[in-house]
Amino acid sequence: MELINQHTKKIMEECKMRARDAGLSFNDETLEYIVTNRDMLELSPKTMIPTLYDYWVNDVEVLKGIGKYKLFPSNPYETVINSRPAISFYNDNNPDWLNIMIFYHVLAHIDFFQNNMFFEHTWGDDFVGQALADKRLIANLRSEYGRWVDYIIEFSRGIDNLVGYFSLLAKQNFPVSIQASDRIDFYFDVFLQQVEQVPQHEIFKEVGRYNDMQKHNPDMGDSAFFADIKKKYPEFQALFERYKNIPKKEYNDIMEFIMLHSPYLNKEENSWMKSVISIVRDTSIYFAPQIRTKTINEGWASYWHDKLFRSDDRISGHESAYAKVNAGVTSISRVGLNPYAIGLRLIENIEEMADKGKISRNFQKINDIELRESFNKSTGNGQETIFKLRESFTDFMLFNTYVDQDFVDRYQLFVTGRRMNQQRGTIEYYVKSRKAEDYKKMLIDSLYHPPVITIDLEKTDEDKLYLIHKFEGKQLYKPYIAETLLGIEFLWGGQVQLETHNIVKQTLGPPGSQATAYEKRKVIYTMKDRKLSSNKG
Repeated sequence: MELINQHTKKIMEECKMRARDAGLSFNDETLEYIVTNRDMLELSPKTMIPTLYDYWVNDVEVLKGIGKYKLFPSNPYETVINSRPAISFYNDNNPDWLNIMIFYHVLAHIDFFQNNMFFEHTWGDDFVGQALADKRLIANLRSEYGRWVDYIIEFSRGIDNLVGYFSLLAKQNFPVSIQASDRIDFYFDVFLQQVEQVPQHEIFKEVGRYNDMQKHNPDMGDSAFFADIKKKYPEFQALFERYKNIPKKEYNDIMEFIMLHSPYLNKEENSWMKSVISIVRDTSIYFAPQIRTKTINEGWASYWHDKLFRSDDRISGHESAYAKVNAGVTSISRVGLNPYAIGLRLIENIEEMADKGKISRNFQKINDIELRESFNKSTGNGQETIFKLRESFTDFMLFNTYVDQDFVDRYQLFVTGRRMNQQRGTIEYYVKSRKAEDYKKMLIDSLYHPPVITIDLEKTDEDKLYLIHKFEGKQLYKPYIAETLLGIEFLWGGQVQLETHNIVKQTLGPPGSQATAYEKRKVIYTMKDRKLSSNKG
């Protein structure tokens, strides 16, 4: 691995100038390295961070990558990491014209990293330098505590997908002056949702009612609001007083709670374990926004490499080669999902819709197909709209907001199903649905969505940690429960209980009947003395 030569660096700097002229915004300092395919295989398990701490799983992934490469050799074009300065890696056999295209793609990624609000907590960090310090610390701990360091890493990585990324993001730059009172927090977050189990739309109405009363009478609005609450819910005040007496322990996620309150970790001889857990947790939080913006990020980079490279005079003579490379990256997959393709087409579609004034209530009210197709207000707001998109959207927001029937029809998208051909004894694929709601659901279901696990502070003590899984229509993956709870039991130093729900299939009617139904059943898993048991809640 070595820095690119001066000739290639000059090309990159010219690409920076043209990208800025087009509206992209990023820091001046960047580092570019030339790497071999072997380098790529060794860096990939570490998420392309050369200084990331060593761990045996990375070595296994390298060996797997080498085996795959022998069977299916390929040349990755580039990889860029969100660091200060931004670092990107390029294959050692790229010609100049291909590097120009790739440089535009990388610069758009950097622009996204440094302007999307979900990366805000990374803007001031030199993660590569921090990772190097973490690597050295873990190496020193290994020399003192041996394999126990790797056990702690193993247990921590078992729950690192539960980090409180969104809770931390919500607190960033949050004005203390608008912090709600304990009574408001209890009423909306606990009483309505957990005690009364009020439907969400009714809660929104109640929030609106409270805001209206505060707006019309800032001094007495709060008191008047809760006077009404006491009439409607006579038990509210007693429950609130009880809630106030419960010790409040601030935490953002399970990992942080364990670090702060574990009786086992708080013993002086075990305090070093907190450093290891903290490294795993901080690393996970750093990469959290990249997991949640893969499609929009790749779509943004693909949009700009195509827009800038096709207008670059240095493409002359390489049009056919570029078209082949670009099609390989951004073509729509008939089976499976290509984030480059979907992200690019969504951004292009949104830009066109904004230019024509279609992102409006008036357009949405039109049902006539011909009128929808001919609608054009020529607003010229396309570029401004997609730049706002880049600042404040994740993949979920992109799919949920802009995947509609017009988009699905325009690009002839569909949901693919699989079935067995009994005559031929083969699996065949077929068009299952062309409806926008089905395609949107497929996209959303493909997104990263870890389980929501909270801690019941009333049932938790020094000898027991009580966890609650918020059921969202999917049960936990059972093969992972035992090992995950085993790690948590070790870190807590006592038994762990997990309250969740399983989906149970039932047969309706007489024996042999084909009628079935599915029931949600509460279950409590208990890990005690490294043995897992379960019982109905």
